[in-house]
Amino acid sequence: MYHKALFLALCLFLLYINDLPTAIDKNAKSVLYADDTSLIITSPNYAEFATKLNNALDVAHEWFKSNLLFLNLSKTTYLQFLTKNRQKLDLNVTLGNNQITSSANTKFLGLTIEETLSWKCHTNHILSKLSSACYAIRVITPLITDDTLKMIYYSYVHSIITYSLIFWGNSPHSTHIFKTQKRIIRIMTKSRRRDSCR
Repeated sequence: MYHKALFLALCLFLLYINDLPTAIDKNAKSVLYADDTSLIITSPNYAEFATKLNNALDVAHEWFKSNLLFLNLSKTTYLQFLTKNRQKLDLNVTLGNNQITSSANTKFLGLTIEETLSWKCHTNHILSKLSSACYAIRVITPLITDDTLKMIYYSYVHSIITYSLIFWGNSPHSTHIFKTQKRIIRIMTKSRRRDSCR
């Protein structure tokens, strides 16, 4: 019963905020997921970018006020995507009388996205999870059957590695993750340290 009520509440909320993207469409692209709202603003020109940013925030703020909603300013930050050739812009981002702070990385749908898109923070987060899984598999391997061990591997290791792999899989930091995966497979198959995992 609880899950049905939660699902219904989520559907009603999504219907409620359905026209937000239309309101801010001229200045920004919006990404809505449950109660998270992200705005993506692009422009090659600094002055135009600053104008679009302020306009998008003003429109979003007015929309929230009109619909009896509010932004949680303690969770509201902005992130500038940078390239090697581009310096960070000195932006003064405000909403009403409140200053919005810059962040070097942010959590978005389970991904830790950095301003440089290096994926280092995200891969470190995955490595932390895999280290715990590696220890657990080392402890339980002698106690359970191979089929149960495979099921645990796919639930707790494979699912973590494959989530959004298309984004971070080519980063130089991903090699540490695949090495940890091989270590886990060697533990499961009782192989030696230098045995192939193929």
